[in-house]
Amino acid sequence: MAVAPNPDKPNTVMDLLAIALSGLCLAHCLLLPFAIAALPVLGQVAGSHVVHQVLILVAAPLSIWTLSRSKGWRKPGVAVLAGLGLGLLTGAAFIPVLIAHETLISVVGALMVAAAHYINTQRHRDADRAAKALRV
Repeated sequence: MAVAPNPDKPNTVMDLLAIALSGLCLAHCLLLPFAIAALPVLGQVAGSHVVHQVLILVAAPLSIWTLSRSKGWRKPGVAVLAGLGLGLLTGAAFIPVLIAHETLISVVGALMVAAAHYINTQRHRDADRAAKALRV
């Protein structure tokens, strides 16, 4: 039976916020083409490349801060997933040569960052369970 993460713990809240930001990135990349087709004015604003750059400038520091605060970077799988994901997101947003594949690169990067934070959240949940078991 899955146990929900404890929202009282700052690391869990930050991991959940990072997952939400990755979800926002995914929604932006996957749903925006439909919004652009339906609302041409929205397409001019939200389809701007600057939106991707702003999202990564918010998401990257949050992810790095959260993982460093929770020592998630010490777990190799978490560090590799987060690093590669942030690298892909940054590359898609700032390297002009990658524009042709920007959506695919951004989706893969966002999924990797979300997975890293999910694993980090699960690691904290498991540690909490182990600590409670020792107290009983």
